[in-house]
Amino acid sequence: MQTILGAGGAIGVDLARELKAYTSHIRLVGRNPKKVNDGDELFPADLTDPLQVDAAVAGSEVVYLLIGLEYKLRVWRQDWPPLMRNVIMACEKHSARLVFFDNMYMYDNQYLGHMTEETPIKPSSQKGRIRAQLVQMIMDETEAGRLTALIARAADFYGPGVRSSVLQEMVPKNFRQGKKANWFASVDKKHSFTYTPDAARATAILGNTPDAFNQAWHLPTAAPAWTGRQFITAFAREMGVKPDYMVVGPFLLRILSLFMPVMKEFVEMIYQYDRDYVFDSGKFERRFNFDPTPYEEGVRAVVAAMA
Repeated sequence: MQTILGAGGAIGVDLARELKAYTSHIRLVGRNPKKVNDGDELFPADLTDPLQVDAAVAGSEVVYLLIGLEYKLRVWRQDWPPLMRNVIMACEKHSARLVFFDNMYMYDNQYLGHMTEETPIKPSSQKGRIRAQLVQMIMDETEAGRLTALIARAADFYGPGVRSSVLQEMVPKNFRQGKKANWFASVDKKHSFTYTPDAARATAILGNTPDAFNQAWHLPTAAPAWTGRQFITAFAREMGVKPDYMVVGPFLLRILSLFMPVMKEFVEMIYQYDRDYVFDSGKFERRFNFDPTPYEEGVRAVVAAMA
């Protein structure tokens, strides 16, 4: 049996579809899980409760941790460390392999122009320090031989039907509402985005490749990276609108955060847009002969799903 913790998020639905190629028993865990495949086992659970986490993991060969907590520093600080501790303890108890779907927040911001699995971990944000803590918790257990785990790391992501993509919120959603696109800091810096169907397929491959464990992997991401201007132009062309945009810099972002509380959470992350942000997934692509979906194709799919 293979189990998805946080099955209803941006990656979980696609991952459930992909896992059908590897197992006939898929357990979907969340507050209100919904079937993706006919044979899925639904397991409602509050994953902040260690007893419920233990029950959700019991009987699993592979556990995928895809939980997307509310994008608030207070929530991350309060909930992420104990949640990770609960998942690790349950996996160790039930001899389940752990796949943690991660981001790149913990990387040194001086190396964002070419990120690989070897990029130094030196977070410059509070959210990044929390992500680094989670990774260290996993590494400590794998190095001690108590846990078999891998880190599947993605850049910012986008994809058909995704509701939590910054790219989709700033560009096609605004165009659809007759507004200008928004972009943080500079439209002329490169910014990689991982396509969610690629991420899901790659995560399933990794979870079912025994020698992929006890290391980090960058999930397949198209290259070369596009600039913000290229994304805005591509979405505008596909949607038949003018590629008008507004750049949101640090000062304006702070002003907006006074009226839109969620914007406050992006203030410390704007450094990812004021320099090139290029995600190198060559390690995965070479190992599994995988070609990431080109951005042109991904943009078309996102717009089609919106329609």
